[in-house]
Amino acid sequence: MSESSNRVPLEESKYQRASTQAPKPGRPGGKFLTFFLASEEYGLEILKVHEIIGMMPITRVPRTPYFIRGVINLRGKVIPVVDLRLKFAMEAKVQTEETCIIVVQAQGVEMGIIVDKVSEVLDIASKEIDDPPYFGTDVQTDYLLGIGKAAERVRLLLDIDKVLSNQEVIDVRSVTAVSAEAASDQGTTAE
Repeated sequence: MSESSNRVPLEESKYQRASTQAPKPGRPGGKFLTFFLASEEYGLEILKVHEIIGMMPITRVPRTPYFIRGVINLRGKVIPVVDLRLKFAMEAKVQTEETCIIVVQAQGVEMGIIVDKVSEVLDIASKEIDDPPYFGTDVQTDYLLGIGKAAERVRLLLDIDKVLSNQEVIDVRSVTAVSAEAASDQGTTAE
């Protein structure tokens, strides 16, 4: 075998390494609000976050999916609240002083998501975001934007528009509509 034929695999491997390290066009970097559920750290695109509020009274709405905790009245606006622990099949946890609600925009619906603790806002470059791992056909990962690697830790970056299925978003919208209608009826009868 000639010396030049020995170089081809080496050059190919250099090319392959360089191409795997290139930024992924479908995974733009940017600022992410990070938070904890149990010991796992997650991130949301900061542009999807409207505000972070402390826990407040949540009104339970009967016959709603298990992960919809109810609704809150946020400055006169009815906001449905989703418990991400329940949605992700984690054990329920007693609220602490760090438990809070992140108000987000998902699929055109303003909703709150309950998290254990907000961590920080991180700027994660696209080259620091890997594709979600494949766990087999039984495990859905389409709600993950990717795996963010920053500050020596790994964070699961959520696509908030895909955390809930289309049917679940319809359920959330109906909770908001029913609650707003009930509040309107109470205001009418009080007059």
